[in-house]
Amino acid sequence: MNVRVRFAPSPTGYLHIGSARSALFTWMYAQRYNGSFILRIEDTDLKRTREGALEDFKSSLDWLGITWDEGPDVGGAHGPYVQTERAALYQECAIRLLNNGFAYKCFCTAEELAQRRAKVQGAKESWLGYDRTCRYLSAEEIAAQEAEGKSFAIRFKMPLEGTTTVPDLIRGDIVFENSQVADYILLKSNGLPTYHLAHPVDDHFMAISHITRGVEWISTAPLHVNVFQAFGWDLPIYVHMPLILNPSGQGKLSKRTQAFDDSGQQVFVRVEEFREAGYLPEALVNFLANVGWSFGDDREKFTVQEAIPRFDLADINPAETRLPYDKLDWLNGQYIQEMAPREIAEAIKPYLEGEGYEVDLEALLLLTPTLSMRLKRFTDAVSLLRFLYVDDPLSVTVSDLTDKKLEQPAAQQAFRHAREFVAAIEPYEKEVIGDGLIAVGEQNTSNGKAGPFLGRMRLAVTNQKVSPPLFESMLAMGRERVLARLDEAIAILDERS
Repeated sequence: MNVRVRFAPSPTGYLHIGSARSALFTWMYAQRYNGSFILRIEDTDLKRTREGALEDFKSSLDWLGITWDEGPDVGGAHGPYVQTERAALYQECAIRLLNNGFAYKCFCTAEELAQRRAKVQGAKESWLGYDRTCRYLSAEEIAAQEAEGKSFAIRFKMPLEGTTTVPDLIRGDIVFENSQVADYILLKSNGLPTYHLAHPVDDHFMAISHITRGVEWISTAPLHVNVFQAFGWDLPIYVHMPLILNPSGQGKLSKRTQAFDDSGQQVFVRVEEFREAGYLPEALVNFLANVGWSFGDDREKFTVQEAIPRFDLADINPAETRLPYDKLDWLNGQYIQEMAPREIAEAIKPYLEGEGYEVDLEALLLLTPTLSMRLKRFTDAVSLLRFLYVDDPLSVTVSDLTDKKLEQPAAQQAFRHAREFVAAIEPYEKEVIGDGLIAVGEQNTSNGKAGPFLGRMRLAVTNQKVSPPLFESMLAMGRERVLARLDEAIAILDERS
């Protein structure tokens, strides 16, 4: 089989993390079997189409490393790849169904449908979405409606008896009673198709072999199967992707409402949010590949190139699942640890600049070797490195600068010795700084160990309880700023002695 698959988003919002997973799995399948991955834009919902959404989709997919072989910007033999540019084809196909008795004209207005729906619901009767009023109009009644200039939609004439089987690659055959499926609109009165017509038409004419889409489309899948059959077209293979749930486990993870985990912390749902939060694309791809599919060998960390030879759509677990966000933090940290110091410096630089900091890349490089084990996201660097760019007054107390092994008189002496040492040393280098300050600590603590002093020294120098190691921090700050901090610490110890 010639594998041809597509990702077909509607430009009504941003790229949702669930949609990104569907795109990833679909793309991996195409890669595995040397097939074609098509980007198709389903933009027929004009009221909800958002300006800039298409560019966001393309930017987010590109960031994730998901490339397309055919699409609105690269072209291809089966274009155009934007549905509003294919309107004439949909109209032609709708008329074909109409002429062959598989569809009918519906003249019902939105107001009339709303009134009938309210009446049925008030009587607690079942309502499939339409009562088929226009299905049974005679030729004379249709002609009369048209003579009055009434606009019409075209609805599919769903079989009223029997069953329809929807074959699904990961769920098996799903059987539906035809009597429980509505006569859905195929072509709207404005001449544009609904999904129920555009999807079969596009997938046929684009020679799509596998239709990957969300599980929410299963309920209308029997309609789509019947549309394919009405045209006499071969049915592609359906793959209904499992739902990604809210962190609470209640309902779908929506792109239109905020979601929160069990601790009340907001979680990300749009791909651009993960990017802005400091995640690496390879970590996010690895994370998504683990959601509903297993690499095997008890491995959770792997590259997409390692995964592709093992991947098959048939192996996707159909069960609903929640995103384990803590696992993403772990994975991202693992990938950061593999980066070279300069790569880390260049990666965190934009986040620091976003806070208004003027970043010296060379000074940053003095610290990045110590950051790789500490960062889960690149945004973590903003708080860790604040001391490099902000000179707030030293916000510590005497108790912060002392210890059971370094009481106040000893601390006063140790900080004075440290200041004298820092002011005089040449060269001002990590090894020299380290040897000297270790000696100061050992000489002034009651147990002869440098640790109690060096911890207080780091707090005094960085003005932060959490920061990179002391010696590297002092190098990055520069001698003069370190001396100013030590003067503040000595003043605090002297004032309250």
